[in-house]
Amino acid sequence: MTTAVTSLKTLRVSTSQIPAKDFIPNTSIQNKPLLIYHSCFHPSTSTSQIESHLITTGVVTPQWRFTMYSTTHFHTTAHEILVVDNGKGRLCFGGENNPGRVEVVVSKGDVMIVPAGVGHRLLDDVEGGFEMVGSYQNGRSWDMCYGKKGEEEKIRGIGDLGWFERDPIYGDEGPTLNV
Repeated sequence: MTTAVTSLKTLRVSTSQIPAKDFIPNTSIQNKPLLIYHSCFHPSTSTSQIESHLITTGVVTPQWRFTMYSTTHFHTTAHEILVVDNGKGRLCFGGENNPGRVEVVVSKGDVMIVPAGVGHRLLDDVEGGFEMVGSYQNGRSWDMCYGKKGEEEKIRGIGDLGWFERDPIYGDEGPTLNV
């Protein structure tokens, strides 16, 4: 069975450049925006179908099913793809003390492409049971940074990370290829 994703023609995408704040680089290093694909997967799509779709597209590897940590954190070793597979959550991207932060409510079927360095955290599990599938570029593993002194060397490594040659959801087309 083919997983139902919204057609590119009707997909609503939000893009946000988020300025660095304190020791959280956000989008300042590679200048690739946070992307949110709203209602990308049909609400009836199961978690297994989402993971299968991601694997079949061949760009990322699903690595976990979980909520988002309630502490601001970011990754320096990989760009992160988050697909909401249950519930609704209010998230903060960029750090809660950053005037340029993005706060958004996401729900089942939404996809977030989070560039390495973008701080993110869960502000509120709106309905209870908020969960996502977390994926990273094939061959990459993720680390955890918290915007603290001593992480500077890891942060410098973000500049060497490659961006997507194919879109994690749509393959040879898609929003990640146009930023």
